Amino acid sequence: MNSKKSMFAQWLRAAGVSLFALGAVAMAQAQNAIESVTSSMQSGAEVIRVDLTQPLAAVPTGFAIQTPARIALDFPGVTNAIGRSAIDVNQGNLRSVNVVQAGERTRLVLNLKQATAYKAEVQGKSLLISLEPVPGAALVASAPSAFAENRNRDTLPLRDVDFRLGSDNTGRVIVDLANNQVGVDIRQQGKNLVVEFTKSTLPEGLRRRLDVSDFGTPVQLVTTQQSGDRVRMTIEPKGDWEHSAYQSENQFVVEVRPRKVDPTKLTQGVGYSGEKLSLNFQNIEIRSLLQVIADFTNFNIVTSDSVTGALTLRLKDVPWDQALDIIMQAKNLGMRKNGSVLWIAPKDEINAKEKLEFEAQAAIQNLEPLRTQSFQLNYTKAIAIAQGLTGTGASSGGGGGSGTTTRILSPRGSVIAESRTNQLFVSDIPSRLAQVAELIQKLDVPVRQVLIEARIVEASDTFGKSLGVRLGGGVAGGTVGSNSGRPIFGNIGAIPVVTAATATTPGSALTSFTNSNFVNLPSTGVSGNGNAPGTFAISLFNSSFSRMLNLEISALEADGKGKVVSSPRVVTADQTKALIEQGTELPYQVATSSGATSIAFRKANLKLEVTPQITPEGNIILTLDVNKDTVGQATTAGFAINTKHVQTEVLVENGGTVVIGGIFELTETNDESRVPVLGEVPYLGALFRTRNRVANKTEMLVFITPKMITDRNAAR
Repeated sequence: MNSKKSMFAQWLRAAGVSLFALGAVAMAQAQNAIESVTSSMQSGAEVIRVDLTQPLAAVPTGFAIQTPARIALDFPGVTNAIGRSAIDVNQGNLRSVNVVQAGERTRLVLNLKQATAYKAEVQGKSLLISLEPVPGAALVASAPSAFAENRNRDTLPLRDVDFRLGSDNTGRVIVDLANNQVGVDIRQQGKNLVVEFTKSTLPEGLRRRLDVSDFGTPVQLVTTQQSGDRVRMTIEPKGDWEHSAYQSENQFVVEVRPRKVDPTKLTQGVGYSGEKLSLNFQNIEIRSLLQVIADFTNFNIVTSDSVTGALTLRLKDVPWDQALDIIMQAKNLGMRKNGSVLWIAPKDEINAKEKLEFEAQAAIQNLEPLRTQSFQLNYTKAIAIAQGLTGTGASSGGGGGSGTTTRILSPRGSVIAESRTNQLFVSDIPSRLAQVAELIQKLDVPVRQVLIEARIVEASDTFGKSLGVRLGGGVAGGTVGSNSGRPIFGNIGAIPVVTAATATTPGSALTSFTNSNFVNLPSTGVSGNGNAPGTFAISLFNSSFSRMLNLEISALEADGKGKVVSSPRVVTADQTKALIEQGTELPYQVATSSGATSIAFRKANLKLEVTPQITPEGNIILTLDVNKDTVGQATTAGFAINTKHVQTEVLVENGGTVVIGGIFELTETNDESRVPVLGEVPYLGALFRTRNRVANKTEMLVFITPKMITDRNAAR
C-alpha cells in the first residue's frame, strides 16, 4: 500500500501539482461534485461561474482550441451533479457548456463563438472563469463572405470560359473577366460548387454546358448561365474533392482536386491540419501526456510497456497532430494507425515487429496453395501481356525508347498465353491473381484511333520580259536603170535577192548585193518558256536598189501561275506508326561486283509517315516524316529527283490544323547587253541594246490536321 502511495505521489510531482493541494482533492473525491454552471456579464467581461459542493484545492488544468473555438478544463475527483451534460447559454461569446464525466474525472467544455483567452480563479466553493472580450466580434460575425467585391458601375460581359487539366488530375475552370474589378462570390451548395460574377453578362456563345468527364478529374459538368445582372456558374464534381480559387489580373481560376486520403495519416490534408490546442506541463509523464492527446482527439491510444519517461512541454495554438509529432520526436517514438486506434512504441520496437510480420507473410506466400485463373482478352494480344507479367518483354515508352519490365507474378507463379483464342492462363497465389486481374482490366481497353490528313500545297508565279533589236544594211555592185522599186518588209535574214529579171528598166543589171548586220542584239526569249519572241522588221532602200537599211525589233513577255495540291491521309491507332505513299520508281543501271550491270530502282514518291500519341488532356503529339519527290531533268546517268522533305514532332489539338513547314524561293534576274557608248544614248540608245528580265516565285507549305475518330470511353 505504501509503495502505491509513493508511486502516486511521484506522478503528482511530475504533473507539477503540490502534494498538499492534491491531497485535499483526494480526501474530497467521494464528495465533491459540480452543482451548477451559470454565465453573467461583470464590468464588460463575461464570467462563467462553476459551483461545487466542496472547494477546489487548485485551479484545474485545461487547454484551448482555435477551430472550433473551445476551452476545456479537467476536474480530477469531481462528479457531475447537474443531471445533464449539455447546457445552452447563447449569451455573449458563450454558446453552450458541456459537462462530461469519465470515471473519476469530469471535463468542462466551453463552446465559444470566437476564440479568446481566459482566466480562472477559485473563490470558496466556486470556480470563476473570465473570458476576455473579442474586439469587433459583431462586425466579423455580420460581414458577408465574398471572394471579391464588385467595383464596376456598368454591367460588363465575360470574355471566355474554359476548362483545362492541371497536375495530379486537377480540374481548372478558367474565366476571363472584363477587368479586375468584377465581383465574385463562391460557395458550396449541396454537392455542387456555385460561382457568381456580379454586374456581368454572358455572351450567347458562352451560354453552354461543358461535359468534361473524359478528363479524369472530379469535375463532371460546368454550366454557365445568366441570372439577372449576374452570371452563375455551377460546377458539378464527383467523389471526395476539395477546391481553391484565385484571381490573377483579369483571369479567375477555380481548381477542383481529388482529396487524397492516407489511412496511415492522423489528419488529411497538406501539413498539419488538426484542431489547435495549448499545453503547458512541467515534467509530466509521457503516458499521461498521451492520455491528454487521446481525450482531445477521441482516438484510442495504445502505448507499449517500453514507453516511459517524463517531458516538459509548453505549446500554444498548435495543431494536435503536430503536438503529437513533437512528443514522439522528443522521445524517439513511432506510431502506427489502424482505424481510430493509435499504437505508439519506440521506433526500434515497431521496426522489429514489422520485420517479423513481413517475414511471416513471405513464408506464408511460399506455402500458400496456387490457383489457376483464365483471362479472356479482347483488345490486347495475350503474348504481350504474358511477357509483361513474367518480365521477359520490353515495354515501349512514349518517346520511342524501351525499358525492361518488372515481374508481376510471384516466384512460384506461371502464365500460358494461348494465341488462337487470345486467352491467358495464370497460376499463382490468390493475392497475385487479384493484382493480375486489376492490371488486365486497365490494359485490355480499345485503342483510340486518329485520322491524320496532310495537305502539301505548291504554288508558282513566273514572269519574264525580253526586248532586243537587229540593225543592218546592204550595198549593190551594179545599178538599176529605173526608180520603180518598193520597200521590202520582212525578216532581215530573208531579204529577197534582186536579179536582172526583177529590174524595172530593161537593159539594167545588178551584178552583186552585199547585206550585213552591224547591230545584232535580238531577244533571247524567256528561260523556261518554249515560245519564240515576236518580231517586227522593216527595210528601206533607194530607187536604184543600190543601198538598203534593215531594222528588226523582237520582244517577248510571259506570265504564268500554277498550283499543285497533294493530300495524303491515313488512319492509325494511338502510338502506332502508319505509312502511306504514292509515286514512281525510276530505273537506273548499277555495276555489280562481277563487272556486269544490273537495273535498280529509285522512288520518286509522295510519302506520309506518322506516329500519333494522344495526351490525357485530349491533344495529339505527332511524329511526322513527309516527303514530296518529283521527277527532275534527264541526265546521262538517269533522271534526277527533285526532293522536298519535312521531319518534325508537333503538338496539335484534336481537329486543329498546323503548318509544320514551308519552303519559299524567289529568283529575280535582270540582264542587259548593249553597244558601248551608243547603247547609253537616251532614247536612241534603245536601238543598240537588248534587255531580259525574269522573276520566278515558288512556295511550298505542309498542313497537318489530326482528328480522333474513336473515343475510349464510348467504346468501353
